[in-house]
Amino acid sequence: MRFSGILVTGLGLLGLASAMVGRRADGNQTCSSDQPSTIAPHKNFWGALTTKETVDVLALLHSDATGFNLTNATEAGSWDNRIMSVELMMPNKTDVLPFLCNGCGAPTRYALVTIMFGAVEEAYLQDFKVGPLPITSESVVSPYSYTSTKKTDGKTRVFNADAAEYADFNLQIMKDAEDVTKRLWNLTVDDGLQIPLAFSAPLTLYEDKVILWQGFNAPVTSIYDTISLLPLGLYLRTDITGRDPSRWKVTGWVYNNEFYSNLDDFRKVIADPNFQSLGANLDGPWAHTKTHGDPLPLDDLPPPGLAQTGQARFAVDDSQNYVTWMDFSFYVSTTRDNGLRLYDVRYKGKRILYELGLDEAIAHYAQHLPRKMPLLTYIQGMFEIDKGFPIQRHSWSGYTTVTKNIAFNVRAVYTIGNYDYMTTYQFSLDGSIEVAVRASGYISSAFYAQNDDYGFKIHDSLSGSLHDHVITFKADFDILGESNSFQKVAIVPTTETYKWSDGEIRNTMKAVRSFVENEDDAKINWSPNGGAMYAVVNKDKKNPRGEYPGYRIVPASGVSYLTVQDSSVTKNSAHHTTHHLYVTQQKDSEAYATGAYNSLDPEDPQVDFNKYFNSESLVQEDIVVWFNLGMHHMPHTGDLPNTVFSTAHSAMTIEPFNYLPGDPSQASSQQVLINTADGKAEITRYGAKEAVCPVNMAQLNPDLSGYSGSISVLKYPFDGTKPDRA
Repeated sequence: MRFSGILVTGLGLLGLASAMVGRRADGNQTCSSDQPSTIAPHKNFWGALTTKETVDVLALLHSDATGFNLTNATEAGSWDNRIMSVELMMPNKTDVLPFLCNGCGAPTRYALVTIMFGAVEEAYLQDFKVGPLPITSESVVSPYSYTSTKKTDGKTRVFNADAAEYADFNLQIMKDAEDVTKRLWNLTVDDGLQIPLAFSAPLTLYEDKVILWQGFNAPVTSIYDTISLLPLGLYLRTDITGRDPSRWKVTGWVYNNEFYSNLDDFRKVIADPNFQSLGANLDGPWAHTKTHGDPLPLDDLPPPGLAQTGQARFAVDDSQNYVTWMDFSFYVSTTRDNGLRLYDVRYKGKRILYELGLDEAIAHYAQHLPRKMPLLTYIQGMFEIDKGFPIQRHSWSGYTTVTKNIAFNVRAVYTIGNYDYMTTYQFSLDGSIEVAVRASGYISSAFYAQNDDYGFKIHDSLSGSLHDHVITFKADFDILGESNSFQKVAIVPTTETYKWSDGEIRNTMKAVRSFVENEDDAKINWSPNGGAMYAVVNKDKKNPRGEYPGYRIVPASGVSYLTVQDSSVTKNSAHHTTHHLYVTQQKDSEAYATGAYNSLDPEDPQVDFNKYFNSESLVQEDIVVWFNLGMHHMPHTGDLPNTVFSTAHSAMTIEPFNYLPGDPSQASSQQVLINTADGKAEITRYGAKEAVCPVNMAQLNPDLSGYSGSISVLKYPFDGTKPDRA
């Protein structure tokens, strides 16, 4: 599928629409559809497994040699052992560095496999390393826990492994409570009444008990996935300890903030003739993302559109997922847990980032409990844009100079349950990279019942649940080499007396320079009033002016971290959400801020981010910056039917900091000088070619009839109580 001739679905890098133009060998423009190509200087060491590699790994795992006794995933039940995921094991940075040159070879490849062992009373997940690849008689399968901080042997217990049985359990609950649901809402199972597992709160482990809270939701009566907008206000607590469904039971009910130990007690309350139901949230046009409301003036006319008007100005090596644009180059990778990720990011031929990418996204609710964000579907694209304002402009008596602000976007849109996250890496002519996240989609709402402290009333019986989005990114900087430091420049008020001020006291401000010396001081929040600058610099390679060259990290649009302190739910599994940014010494074993299944054991998670901080030096070491984007979201009426990308926005800019001799955007030919000193405009254009090719209107009017849906990427471990985790 193509959008404006630019965006298409897929896991690899994207081609351009047929309206793109090519370039002949003589340098003149033609109006062909050829996509400019380039040759990657080395292999993409972070690329996905090939089809053959995947097939061979699966064959080895299913062989008798492993002893895993695996069942094909399409046929497996909850009591079978089955493969949950197979993907490339990302190579260690220390193993890759020697090969970051042309023709130097490649590090050994391995597969990372997650297996669900369901054929035991205490079901568990475990990771395995498989290889070397390609599979030969020398390849082995071995347990893998190198990147885990878990105290145990790398096995993660799964306390809710029986998806089908939970569904049957809930169905029986709804049938047993049919008289109650008829009284409250005139709804039963036959009407489509639901206890959706997808919106259950995370499990609570208490005194060897496995406790799960669930709630009733109204039927979905349309093609739209409005289920998260249809809570009915009746909640139940269940004890699902063990794997014998006959021992599971309901241990409590809540309605209108009143707790009832059993359903009969609640029946007595609603049997009172004076009992008043709190109402219901029912599906309808108010929740549907289709045109409604008064027409907008002139809105039926064609709007401005993004269209390629000349030669495509970026090149791609499709075989290696390698991209070049202006003075930037990088490799693209896509992983199960992290989606799109950039590697070996270079500017003017020098590596500035070894790795840049999304590490984790969570939403923590005030009333509800946090839900880890599984990657489900996404659309990925690359395209240039005019940002709509010049990157440089100045006018004075006799002249005006202005430079176009052209940027290059690498974008992925992830559908994560009820939310859609749009992540964009935007490269600019000034050498900066902006990392931005926008959110849209359906909110996860609550029933409105005496809960004004936790959300606005936004519909009939609907509360927009207060929650935090925290999206964590990893940025492994290499500024003029791997040995870097983290500089802080604080802007502080001061009172000074100068030699020239005749003893007069002056109130002013000054810059106080320092360095974050070790990891103990490397959990950082942005200063009030933007009163501090932070940059990764190289102290060993001063620039010609005597300053330390580096890249600064600065908020570009609202950023946040988790409001809840010492969350009783996340416990040790979300320590990466407590500050705006962190700095650690790079270690191959500290690859991610969190684990794929941290939420299954929050007390002793797969990765406890706090364990990365152990007083290690950050002075001229290989260092990593972890930063959080996000939003404090208290949904209001404007979030219906969907939250909009325009306001749910957070971004960070990574920009040159004493790194270059001047503004590199001045090298662009896309600028103009208007000299009016003699009273007549004299125009200088610096050789930029004007658009001459006709625009193929198919770019602006794409054929959508062939669209068959986005691509699903499975996120594991599979949580049977939450189908949106599949």
